[in-house]
Amino acid sequence: MKNSLLLAILSSSLFAGGCASIAVTDEAIVDRTAFALGLAKGDFTVSNRMDDGAATRYQVRTKAGQNYRCFVGGSIGLLGRAVSEAVCTKEGETPRNPLLSR
Repeated sequence: MKNSLLLAILSSSLFAGGCASIAVTDEAIVDRTAFALGLAKGDFTVSNRMDDGAATRYQVRTKAGQNYRCFVGGSIGLLGRAVSEAVCTKEGETPRNPLLSR
């Protein structure tokens, strides 16, 4: 009985492991985006959310009229939800790799 319960818990966590739609909450998107763009949470709006496997892609419009395309990764494991930092690119600009900026 204990083994079946453990197996059920492990398999359900593995099944949900790649589902960003479950792991990434709207609050997490706003928190991560505010940090990435250096803005207050009320200074932008998030729209067009699209969950794609382990990634969530969405668009951001700031009160100043700037548009960004962003994404975060998310998963659920035995220790809970894990959501990556947001990666945002300003519309019309080429995405830059911060590791190659030197």
